[in-house]
Amino acid sequence: MNLALWIAAGLLATVALAGGITKTFLPKQKLAAAHGGEWTADASAGFVKTLGIVELLAAVGLILPAVLDIAPVMVAVTAAAWILLMFGAMRTHARLDQYKLVLVNSVYLALALFIVVGRLAIEPF
Repeated sequence: MNLALWIAAGLLATVALAGGITKTFLPKQKLAAAHGGEWTADASAGFVKTLGIVELLAAVGLILPAVLDIAPVMVAVTAAAWILLMFGAMRTHARLDQYKLVLVNSVYLALALFIVVGRLAIEPF
């Protein structure tokens, strides 16, 4: 179970890192032109960059606390915060009739839920 939780955290951290890098460093116009990024056309550049930074912090928070053995409970806390973020993403994509992306976000939400339950109840650090 520990290995499965590490794999899930690694996958979710990779997703968060990729999303964070694109939202933080790509221009808003380029994001708005990409499939799945249409929502950025209605958002401020500051909001998009802030969301990118939050995703970068999530990537760190899913791995680093456990690796360094400093407040490893933060892995579960970060995964719980990711669940909230995915509810927002699912709502945003549903508003734009992007139901495939809602499904993708629900998979990320399920992974985060697995990490929360796994790290708090089944296999804590």
